[in-house]
Amino acid sequence: MGYDDKHEHEHEHDHPEYSELSEMDARVRALETLLTEKGLVDQAGLSAVVERYEKEVGPHNGALVVAKAWTDPEYRRWLFEDADAAIESLGHVGRQGEHMVALENTSQRHNMVVCTLCSCYPWPVLGLPPVWYKSPSYRSKVVIDPRGVLADFGVSLPEDTEIKVWDSTAEVRYLVVPMRPEGTSGMSEEQLAELVTRDSMIGTGLIQAPTDTAR
Repeated sequence: MGYDDKHEHEHEHDHPEYSELSEMDARVRALETLLTEKGLVDQAGLSAVVERYEKEVGPHNGALVVAKAWTDPEYRRWLFEDADAAIESLGHVGRQGEHMVALENTSQRHNMVVCTLCSCYPWPVLGLPPVWYKSPSYRSKVVIDPRGVLADFGVSLPEDTEIKVWDSTAEVRYLVVPMRPEGTSGMSEEQLAELVTRDSMIGTGLIQAPTDTAR
């Protein structure tokens, strides 16, 4: 399901305005606290593992999909025609990753993803969903004011860029394929994947062109 809106720096940290915990999150947090107090879990170690899977390990799978789509025209066509098969060909399959649809960002249209009812999210390609993605604030505001949400993330788009919000469900999940930045023609797929962020594959972030020192 999509919501059109003609109405936008990139941050990899969570945003306070989208940090309310759901009932399930609160229960999990309480369980973590109890286990930590009993000395059964090292909180620092647990947090490090969760953060790494949320921001590095999981999203890196999606980044590899995006990088291949940027460099391989046949794979790109396949991804937009049959995302499940194209993603599975790279080995990124599993629960919460079924019924995938790839969305192409262009200079004319910018796509954003939300789950308005809960927190449906493509775990095999993006890892754990960030706290802000599950918050009521994000889930409600992005539908009625997507440009305002983008501004909260430090993203500004031209006024004539169409913004379309897609509602993820148990029946369909989305992967945003961001635009390939300028100055990357000589980069390998692996190097390109390093540029792709989790937020850019949700639609709340943009990819910055690499600096000369980074290449």
